[in-house]
Amino acid sequence: MTLQIRIIAPDKIVWDAKAEEIILPSSTGQLGILTDHIPLLTALDIGVTRVRINKEWKPIILLGGFAEINNNIVTILVNGAETISEINLDEAKTNLEEATNLVAQAKTNKEKIEAIQVLRKAKAKVQAANVLNN
Repeated sequence: MTLQIRIIAPDKIVWDAKAEEIILPSSTGQLGILTDHIPLLTALDIGVTRVRINKEWKPIILLGGFAEINNNIVTILVNGAETISEINLDEAKTNLEEATNLVAQAKTNKEKIEAIQVLRKAKAKVQAANVLNN
């Protein structure tokens, strides 16, 4: 059996396909979903979800949202998402360093919140690059 996975952002359907497994970046840690999983509703953090199709992992960067699992259907509603087919690990690491510096330099609460969002996205890109390179 397989899971039907749909990832929906406000402006488009990012993913709509069958898969054997998905690992979600839930707010309480990574959450693996296989077929016949019990019904579940969970909040998602900014991070990488990994979808396994034909024994190959595909990373997708999620920018927070919610996931519902019911009857082998995984519906993911996100603030934004980015599919990754290839990513330069060195560039991703450079962006991570720059984002870390932004957080250190932030002075106001608004600047800190925005810098932390940029940092979390940069971390997700490095994680996605590591998935692709393994």
